[in-house]
Parts: sequence; structure tokens; C-alpha cells
Amino acid sequence: MSDISPSPNPAGAKAAALDSEHAKKAKDSPEAVAKAASQFESLLISQLLQSARGSDGESWMGTDANEAGATLTEMSEQALSTALASKGGLGLAKLITTGLQKSVDQTARTKQGD
Repeated sequence: MSDISPSPNPAGAKAAALDSEHAKKAKDSPEAVAKAASQFESLLISQLLQSARGSDGESWMGTDANEAGATLTEMSEQALSTALASKGGLGLAKLITTGLQKSVDQTARTKQGD
């Protein structure tokens, strides 16, 4: 019995590397960065709204006497935070997008210099 290991497939390895590079470029695209920043800002706004509700469980829309009211409040907070973030919100998404894009551009310039 011989101990022959299969030879690596250079074409398959190259295709996998290209797919990985394409996925990284798509992840670093300005659109993907802006979407992620907007989602992050939406999450922060949602947390602000939840903290505005208070520790006593009373919502900013009134009392949540039942489970349906609590669910409605949570859904309302989520929808409001998404709408606010999509229209500029607190301005965090724009700052995050600008900072991340600068980082991506700097990394690309550094790699080109190597």
C-alpha cells in the first residue's frame, strides 16, 4: 500500500482565493459600510428609546398593562429607530462610514505600496 497524498488542486486554490478576495471587496464596499453603520446607529437609537422607557417598565407611550402593549412598544421603538437612522438619525452613521472608509482606503494604499 503506498502513501500517496492527493496533489493540491492549484486551480481550485486560486478560485477559492479569488472568491475570498471578491467577498472581502464586497464587504468593504462603500454601500456595505454605509449599511452596517446605519444598522449600528439604529441599534443605538433603539437602546436610547428603551432606556427612555424607564426602569419601572412604563413605556414612553403610556403604561404597558399587558404583553400586547409591551410587544407594541418594542416594535414601535424598533421601527422608529430604523426610520430615524435611515434619515440621518444622530449623525453617527455618517461619522462611522467616513472613518471606516478612510481606514479601508489607507489599508488599500498600504497594500499597494508593499
